[in-house]
Amino acid sequence: MESGKEGFSSVSGEGGPGGGSGAGVGAGDSGLAGWLVRPAGWQAWAVLGVVLGAAALRIAYRVPDGGMDNAIVVRAADAWLEGRSPYADRHFLYLPGAVLAAVPQAVFPEAARVLVPVGVVAALACGWACALRIHGVARRSRFAVLGLLGLVLGFAPFVHLVELGNWTVASAVALPVALLCVCRGRWVVAGAVIGAAVAVKPLLVPVLLLFVFARQWRALGVAVLVPVVVSVLAALVLPDPGAFFTRTLPFLLRGEDRFVRLYEASPAAVLPRLGVPAVAASLVSGVGAVVGVWCAWRRWLAPGPWAGARGAEAGQVVETAAALMLAAFLVSRPSYDHYLLVVLPLLLAGGLGAGSVVRGVWFWVALVPQVPGFVWVGVEALPQRAFKDAFTLCVLAGVVFWRCAFVGVRGVGGGWAGPAGRLPSPAPSRCIH
Repeated sequence: MESGKEGFSSVSGEGGPGGGSGAGVGAGDSGLAGWLVRPAGWQAWAVLGVVLGAAALRIAYRVPDGGMDNAIVVRAADAWLEGRSPYADRHFLYLPGAVLAAVPQAVFPEAARVLVPVGVVAALACGWACALRIHGVARRSRFAVLGLLGLVLGFAPFVHLVELGNWTVASAVALPVALLCVCRGRWVVAGAVIGAAVAVKPLLVPVLLLFVFARQWRALGVAVLVPVVVSVLAALVLPDPGAFFTRTLPFLLRGEDRFVRLYEASPAAVLPRLGVPAVAASLVSGVGAVVGVWCAWRRWLAPGPWAGARGAEAGQVVETAAALMLAAFLVSRPSYDHYLLVVLPLLLAGGLGAGSVVRGVWFWVALVPQVPGFVWVGVEALPQRAFKDAFTLCVLAGVVFWRCAFVGVRGVGGGWAGPAGRLPSPAPSRCIH
């Protein structure tokens, strides 16, 4: 296997992923891109540190149990320690492995009050760093600092996830790590990372199709085997392991919880609240998901003009995975706003590349409702909050699907004119298969 340094073809000052000026922008390039890829000063890092610290410590001060969603998992661990079934609580929607993972918090609850929000912020920052590395952007660059600041201050679901302590954060860090492994040709390691995340929360199951597209059967087997083994071993020590299939799974399929429905962003949940028949709403969601998977497949088959015998561009891997996840979010019950943190940092990190989906106006239109302080008249109250989230999800999914479906068409995705076409610098980084 070729070295990780050769896995990227971005033009950079130091010649390696994360070590150069980033995203194919040479050290001598001028303009905004050239300014963004230069190293950030200590003042910028100080501001970022203060903002991240404030985001974590504010939650630690206000929330005694690490967040409402985290508390659900901890209560499940408490129930197991007391000999009761963790699945007696219908809001516990995780696999058996999550019960054992939450035991330390159940034993040391006071430490969890600080460690959970700090850990969530740290994990999201780690995911952002890996996303930057995928695209060949230096982690010390101004783009790295400003991008993370933008996520914290400009994207409300970031703070929502920290407040809730939701274990979606495991997927938000696991997917960038796995895709970085893919970009280095380490498919089996990527499968192990995805499998470990699924063992805690099965949010990344749709990414298994990426291994199918690439015909990486060994990696796919690892990705499936890891959560199966962890779940079976954990189930052996649970008093009622079958409750996941008799209680939790039917609850997920029905999606009939009134409290949860207030936050669900999928069309299948939102459209019936507008008077659309439930069957029609489910059909719309299903069709959208199928279209998304087809677009992801098309994106995988059309890596772009930079793909060669050695591999495909990083954008191919990232956008294929993002399309698969967004397709799942359209049909998933439940589907929350913070799920977008699994894919959004991966897309934003490629913003310096020519033809990036981030450079389209509709990408930013999709994110407007999530800007803190943005007021959408009529849908600000809690019962209507899901409409804003549904708008963001559907528009963002449409933008990514369009990009995936027409990446090789002139005028779409940077204006590639065919296999012989070449785009001016900056050019995307490449991955090894």
